[in-house]
Amino acid sequence: MADCEPSAHQFMDLTVPAYAYMFGFLQADGHLKQGPGRKGRLSVEISARDIDLLREFQKLTPYYSSVTERTRSTNFAESAHSAVWSLCSLEARTKVNELGLPYGHKSKTIAPPGIEFSARDYLRGLIDADGSIGFTGKGFPFVSLTTASTAIASHLGEYAREVTGAERVISRNTRDDIYNVFYSMEVAQRLAADLYYSGCLSLERKRTAADSFAAWARPIGMRAAYTRRRWSEQEDRILLELNSPTAAAEELGRTVQSCNLRLWRLRNGQVPMPNDR
Repeated sequence: MADCEPSAHQFMDLTVPAYAYMFGFLQADGHLKQGPGRKGRLSVEISARDIDLLREFQKLTPYYSSVTERTRSTNFAESAHSAVWSLCSLEARTKVNELGLPYGHKSKTIAPPGIEFSARDYLRGLIDADGSIGFTGKGFPFVSLTTASTAIASHLGEYAREVTGAERVISRNTRDDIYNVFYSMEVAQRLAADLYYSGCLSLERKRTAADSFAAWARPIGMRAAYTRRRWSEQEDRILLELNSPTAAAEELGRTVQSCNLRLWRLRNGQVPMPNDR
């Protein structure tokens, strides 16, 4: 299920897809607790039906960690069966904390890593933890992410625009002060196909939902609501020649984040280089 061996890479090397995914999931659904002295714990608690993912986290972690199950009463169910992954190593906790998972309350303060990372795998981790993927009541495919973090909501918006061409106005819900970034129909198809690629580390049920999008087709007579702005080879050449997302954004009339993401995808082989390079 995981696409790297822990012995072959430095722990939490975010250029490695599996670690980028794991870090995104931990930022959204993990809890970093600090105890007295050097004590503390990093943990994730999810539904027991998804326990296989926590076992993958255990395999990816070159420190002792445990996966346990428990049943307890919650606000949502009298008997909730969950699985918990726990890691106490100070070295491991320090690494994760330095990458951007704070101790204690974190919902508004988390942000994309400040170092090079595998963007689509990181976003898939966030969506698996705090997002939804499936079909609406009307049968339209959708992908969504709920977050209190402005940085996270904006990052998904920029990434989705690069992949699908769809623009979204990112704003907080006035009722509960959170962002609900939502994509549907062809946009959701394209985004899901990019994020949930073959062999990726993910929640199996969400990957199955993403795979099912391929069979959906827009109902006859329903007009498409957007036109995608694709990157041309000439724009790619300018971006590579300038080697500066800021300069390229001004030259091409795109955002800095869009240029930064496109440059990363070119350098890492996720999109082909222009023919004359």
